[in-house]
Amino acid sequence: MTSQQHRNRGRWKRPALAAGAALTVVVTAAGAAPGAGAAQAATPGKPKLKLIAASNSVTLDRWEGEPGVYLDLGTYVTVDNAPLEFKVTRKSYKDPIVAKQVFRHDGTTTTKALPTGLVKDFSGLPGFLEVSVKDANGSEVAKSKGNFCPNNASGRLRPDAPATSHYPESCPTNPFTLGSVWGVEKGWASNSSTVDYDKPVDLPVGEYTAKVSVAKKYRDLFGIPNDSPTIKVTVRKPSENGGVGRGMAAHQGGAHGSAHGSAQGMAHHYGPRGADEPTPGALSHALEDRGLAHHLGDGRGHTDGSRIAAALRPNSTRPTGRAGVPANVPKPDLRSLPAWDIAITDGEDGDVPGKDYLAFSANVWNAGPAPLVVDGFRKPGADLMDAYQYFYDANGKQIGYTPTGTMEWDPRIGHEHWHFTDFASYRLLSEDKTREVRSGKEAFCLANTDAVDYTVKNANWKPYNTDLSTACGEQNSISVREVLDVGSGDTYTQYRPGQSFDITDLPNGTYYIQVIANPEKRLQETNLNNNVALRKVILSGEPGKRTVQVPPHDLINAP
Repeated sequence: MTSQQHRNRGRWKRPALAAGAALTVVVTAAGAAPGAGAAQAATPGKPKLKLIAASNSVTLDRWEGEPGVYLDLGTYVTVDNAPLEFKVTRKSYKDPIVAKQVFRHDGTTTTKALPTGLVKDFSGLPGFLEVSVKDANGSEVAKSKGNFCPNNASGRLRPDAPATSHYPESCPTNPFTLGSVWGVEKGWASNSSTVDYDKPVDLPVGEYTAKVSVAKKYRDLFGIPNDSPTIKVTVRKPSENGGVGRGMAAHQGGAHGSAHGSAQGMAHHYGPRGADEPTPGALSHALEDRGLAHHLGDGRGHTDGSRIAAALRPNSTRPTGRAGVPANVPKPDLRSLPAWDIAITDGEDGDVPGKDYLAFSANVWNAGPAPLVVDGFRKPGADLMDAYQYFYDANGKQIGYTPTGTMEWDPRIGHEHWHFTDFASYRLLSEDKTREVRSGKEAFCLANTDAVDYTVKNANWKPYNTDLSTACGEQNSISVREVLDVGSGDTYTQYRPGQSFDITDLPNGTYYIQVIANPEKRLQETNLNNNVALRKVILSGEPGKRTVQVPPHDLINAP
């Protein structure tokens, strides 16, 4: 990728805003439209919602060569009287998504289903926000609607509000998510500004006024006053050496569920797992721009998770005493998701010209009820570690361990950390699923990149090791701990040779991508019968111009 391409992609465009940034939100009447609706009456256990603007004005940067600006207007939904909480689930990929609002009061929990079909995925409430932008002459020049993820970047409204939020950070975007929890604590506010990076708004440099309101169907559903904050918008052209403009502060969500940056939005890189960045244009839009990465990878200094996390500490020494797994001890349940982000590429890193590869994303997740905890201990001078799986009782006390293979140092650019071997493997099967025509096995640094189902028993809504730069060790590490927590999955994007499938000499036709968790059955699980997932693909075209068609998987149309 050229430096200019890096500049064009690397303006630190970010996905829909995610939680994690420390925010200060002051509730004022600023920006309220004349004649705004009356305040809600307080009902025990029912949240009171209100739309506010954190600031009366924002500055947005229009970079050279960009098709427009991204409307991050800094509006928030405030929550008072009771928490705002939703449980969003689907029984299977053949069933529609069901969203319920959860009410908690005096130790009693009740739910109320949202209208059927209102919530279409797990990314939030669709069409929640309505935005109208007018120029200095009062003419409407842009109009848009935005989704609202309650788990977006949030902050306290006042000092007596809960000090921390126990709700998850960001709303999942993995197409095969099964369950999610959305929420805003009482006395907190959640950022309602969502930015669609596929649809920049073509606003020339100048002054504008934006009017923001909640769609009527949501005002009626949740009893939100008809307030319409107005925000002065300044669009400017920054100098090439002027750094990141004020309109690009670090809020992000995104890939694998989300990513998180520094106050400048510049200190970390976001994007799919896999390794070094692929050739521009070689991958599908979903693969190349998921997370809108400046550099795609999972090496040191890179993150795929929802926020920067403290390093996980392994035991100081390898376990002693007799290895064993006590009867009835809680164990993880590893399951595979069907492949997605499927595309034809020409490979990477000096491959033979003319080769065709089938690239895809794969995820193995933990349905619980216990986390997968693996420690690696290094033999002096070796690039291998002995790996052990640990088991804990309901109080978190370690009560058992068992050897479970090895960890290996991966020196490749974009990796440069310790991988746990035999975690997953991939096969390309014939149409009748009886013959394996291609196979691949990849070692992993385990990380909680995707919130697959936060409604399962013991799901951890805030896992620690979402950041690969802290979870997977250094070249001089003597020991490493890697964890896949309950409810979370680890997505790995297979686009490099040895990971993706070489299909150069395969005839056109129907095949199945098979994703297998724990292929050697070295890891102890509650269930070994749900470790395999299949995704149908149809290959066509000519060598060098191969194409792939990906039929829907039940109700999931995510190629």
